[in-house]
Amino acid sequence: MDDDTPETDARHPADVVTAMIEDCLSRAATWSAWDGTPVPVDDRFYTPHKAIRRITDHLIDHLAEIEARLAGAPTIPDHWHASAITTAADLAPFTPEDLDEARSRLTRLAQLFELRLRAASEDALDHRDGEGWSPRQIAFHLEGSLYYADAIGFLPTRPASSNYARM
Repeated sequence: MDDDTPETDARHPADVVTAMIEDCLSRAATWSAWDGTPVPVDDRFYTPHKAIRRITDHLIDHLAEIEARLAGAPTIPDHWHASAITTAADLAPFTPEDLDEARSRLTRLAQLFELRLRAASEDALDHRDGEGWSPRQIAFHLEGSLYYADAIGFLPTRPASSNYARM
């Protein structure tokens, strides 16, 4: 294996992906407290919307890869801009409605991974096409998507202002 090949362990790959999504959503539950300032991490900037976008894009990209591999079809390379860009939409406030949308989208993706990975045999989970990663390795790679949620982290909730309490 080369240096960037994901390491796996005894956990079922479906559990790895669904736990990452749960961890992401637990952080996102605090993001309505975001002050609007993009967070610098490494050579990029992150916002709550950008973190959700990146996690979602990463899940979609690799779900398509897993489906193609299990079907014996060639994979289609992604053309995402990834985290290299921050869109105007990424800079919007993160509202409770945005959290509801993220929960809906990510829990549906978690279900797709759960169903697909649990239905695959152990041999299918470990099958590699040439230098490509196996579906198991892809699932463990996806665990790293928590990086984007960690860029924002858990935000402290804002105490209710006495001025707002009178309105």
